[in-house]
Amino acid sequence: MDRRDFIARLAGSSLALTSRAAIAQSSLSPKELRIGFQKNGVLLIAKQQGVLEKRFKPQGIEIKWVEFQFGPPLLEALNVGSIDYGPTGDAPPIFAQAAKANLLYVATQEAAGSGAAILLPPKSPIQTLAELKGKKIAFAKASSSHNLTIAAIEKAGLGYDEFTPVYLPPADARAAFERGSVDAWTIWDPFFAIAEAIPGVRILSLSKGIVSQNSFYLANRDFTAKNPEIVAAINDELAKVARWADSHRDEVASVQAAATGLPIEPWKRSVERSDFVIAPLNPRVLDEQQRVADRFHRLGLIPKPINVRDIVWDWKPTA
Repeated sequence: MDRRDFIARLAGSSLALTSRAAIAQSSLSPKELRIGFQKNGVLLIAKQQGVLEKRFKPQGIEIKWVEFQFGPPLLEALNVGSIDYGPTGDAPPIFAQAAKANLLYVATQEAAGSGAAILLPPKSPIQTLAELKGKKIAFAKASSSHNLTIAAIEKAGLGYDEFTPVYLPPADARAAFERGSVDAWTIWDPFFAIAEAIPGVRILSLSKGIVSQNSFYLANRDFTAKNPEIVAAINDELAKVARWADSHRDEVASVQAAATGLPIEPWKRSVERSDFVIAPLNPRVLDEQQRVADRFHRLGLIPKPINVRDIVWDWKPTA
């Protein structure tokens, strides 16, 4: 074999190897990215703007959006692999981790606002948190409103056995609240913003001053292990959307009103008290989330202690 033949064969072999590697890589990449979302927040904006579709179309990855009313069902779908990525409040991941769910914290939206509250129906005589003793309080079980309710009750010096929890998802809780079947309702935006506009409804307490309620983005553990660059890319894109939203609040309200079919006024209130920053989980956020976990364990609501840091994925933003 002369030198020319050797080089030609070597080039052919290299091309074959490169092609096989590309095919193997292509077969490993998902063809569809399944995003769980709720009708609020940064992911809803990203959906309306087609941000993820633009980012992943060059890679041949389609985006499938799956809507959830609140966090626990979304995390169950994440656990079983029906979706790959999604957002939730502070309490759902605690219950999911306690149940050994197959998921990871991948980003956080740290909150300093008051996007949740305990509401009272018209003509309620209640004036203080302490007066919730013996009363029926509606909230979604294992949701961020569950955590807010417990923290508020503890602040009032009451025990978990000194009120009656009424576990209802938001739509059912609102119906119970409006017909007078419960004495109070703990709820987050935009449901909070809609309900506070009902004539006679009062805010007993905002979340601010009771507990710091951070939001989280989680991903299926197996999906993240196989596709870390995709999870990082989702986070990077949502961080850009958050920065845009923070300086375009009127437009955010309009986008969310159009997406949900709700009047714009509740969305303006919701957006005004929202914080739009998506970042890796920092020690402050993790310490607060650990307090949430310890609170639920102390009350026997999860069977054994958990360490929230055990399921944190290390995201390193590119910008």
